[in-house]
Amino acid sequence: MSRALSCVLRAKRAAVLASAIALPVLAGARVHANGNGVALRLQGSIEPVRSHGVVVPRLTGSGNTGTLVIVHLVKPGTRVKRGDLLIEFDRQAQLKAANDRLAEYRDFVEQINRKRGEQLTARAHGEAELNVAENAVRSAELEVQKKDVVPPITAEQNQLTLDEARAKVAQLRRTFGLRRKADAADVRALEIQRDRALNAAKHAQSNAERMRVLSPIDGLVVLKSTWKNGVMGEVQEGEEVRAGLSVLDVVDSSAMRVRAKVNQADVPMLRVGAPARIVLDSYPSKIFTGRLEQLSPIGSVSQMSNRIRSFLAIFSLDGSDAHLMPDLAAAIDVGDAVK
Repeated sequence: MSRALSCVLRAKRAAVLASAIALPVLAGARVHANGNGVALRLQGSIEPVRSHGVVVPRLTGSGNTGTLVIVHLVKPGTRVKRGDLLIEFDRQAQLKAANDRLAEYRDFVEQINRKRGEQLTARAHGEAELNVAENAVRSAELEVQKKDVVPPITAEQNQLTLDEARAKVAQLRRTFGLRRKADAADVRALEIQRDRALNAAKHAQSNAERMRVLSPIDGLVVLKSTWKNGVMGEVQEGEEVRAGLSVLDVVDSSAMRVRAKVNQADVPMLRVGAPARIVLDSYPSKIFTGRLEQLSPIGSVSQMSNRIRSFLAIFSLDGSDAHLMPDLAAAIDVGDAVK
């Protein structure tokens, strides 16, 4: 091969390499770094290792509409401590309901005490009446025993008197038994109403407490966007929101990680513990190091084709930085070439 032809081939090869370097690196593309090996470029997003989501509470008990009005909402980006108030809903209706049900509960307690006092008085009168009837039976029995010394007609009258006295005692005992059952039923009905009023008061008080949401951790407040009035936006103070709606997250910004999806063709290139270099799309000058901490063993089906699957990968981030915020896009180079 002539020297001129060799020079032409080297020039073409250099042009091809230059054009390859100029092409953008796509997710899943293999890139060379420092000649040490092959790295895999992935796209992911920043997320906190630890966070706490706040949703609109679902209230218990009857009469609740399922919507609440926000009267206080912490501003986004606020750093809060554990126990700080995050959001408060209008709870006047629940507090009023709790007070009303407690008043009903106390009223039923008084009715039960009064009813029991009346029943004790009636029982005392009934027992006295029964004692009189039983004494009459004993007296009649003594008169019957004189049948041998009294005229036959008198003896017959004494027997009739004894039969009537015994019948009256039996009737009084049946009556008093039925009355005691009726009294117990009356008290039980009042006790059921008392317990219902107490449970309703407890539900209302619990609802009122749940309408003040305190932060369980130290962290940064991130408001979540929701669909309202035909557009996506953050909730505001004074708005009426439905139960179960996700309002905000409190994220621990001291420990962040990166979540990414890996094409099934690139999974063999990855191993847990492999070093990674992470670059934020919003701050290209910020470069972070980390490693692959988790790689899902089960893939999810792609929306494009049932044959293509993607696997979830979680990368740790060394250290912390104020620029690391949730949902920021990031590029991850992972593999031996990034060492």
